[in-house]
Amino acid sequence: MKFVGVAAGLCLLFGLTVTVAQTPKPKRINRAIELLEQGQPIYYTGSHSGTVGTFEQGKQDAQTFADYISYDMEAAPYDIAGLAAYMQGLVAGGPTRTGHRTPAVIVNVPVRGTDEASVRANAWMFEQVLATGVHGILLVHADTGGAVRALVEAVRYPNREQGVGQEGLKEGTRGAHGAAMAANIWGVSQQEYMQKADVWPLNPNGELLLGVKIEDKVALANVEETLKVPGIGFGEGGPGDMSLSLGVTQHDPQLLAAEARIYAAAKLHKLAWIGITQDHTVDNIKAGFMIGSGEKSAEIGRKFTNRPMPY
Repeated sequence: MKFVGVAAGLCLLFGLTVTVAQTPKPKRINRAIELLEQGQPIYYTGSHSGTVGTFEQGKQDAQTFADYISYDMEAAPYDIAGLAAYMQGLVAGGPTRTGHRTPAVIVNVPVRGTDEASVRANAWMFEQVLATGVHGILLVHADTGGAVRALVEAVRYPNREQGVGQEGLKEGTRGAHGAAMAANIWGVSQQEYMQKADVWPLNPNGELLLGVKIEDKVALANVEETLKVPGIGFGEGGPGDMSLSLGVTQHDPQLLAAEARIYAAAKLHKLAWIGITQDHTVDNIKAGFMIGSGEKSAEIGRKFTNRPMPY
């Protein structure tokens, strides 16, 4: 330490500049939200590749290129113990290169948003997933506004007030149990976790990012009403399942029209929408899409939007 002080003094004496490398100081817990607030597109990895829920895999993924990890529990097994171990591994392998404790993790839950009653009956899954310390949830087959409202209410604590009464949204129903484990992953006190664990952008200070997937003809028919529900921050179409639902191929004009209708509704409600591809990254960003997957898309997109580094 004495040597460092002497060296710095000599540099000052001779008019030299001392540059000290500093670890980035994140503005938020959730890196994905932090970037979206800045108007920067975000890039994920994972999803339907069947993310491995182990401590060692978490340690390895802590240094991912991605802004968030999409963790699949829709088609992959519903394994809470594996997810909890994975989150602990992310902490052990961190911090990230951007200074965050972990990358943001958004889970595709196995609950289907076919109707409000189904989502409410399975709300226990949301509580268990959030207790592991993840940063968001994606509701697949989000068919109705009632189903999406039930999701938003299930992940919020009852004392959150933003948006209550809008579009029929009621107060939250999440219980306090599980907050201690999640707080440990986030690196905050339990009290602070319960303040921050709310949905963004409805609550500007919230750190949870909720998404919906519009992927069948029922969801398509209701998309304008569904995407009005307060508390949703992002989403995507599902051309694979949508084509099956409509009975067409993935290049059929009917499917393309459906995707255009979905995206128009998403833009109307200012949702960050998945649609950046590696072959058309710049054009997709120019069209307004804010989320993509893959390291190549991330490299091209970050350069195009002049994102400050580290990434």
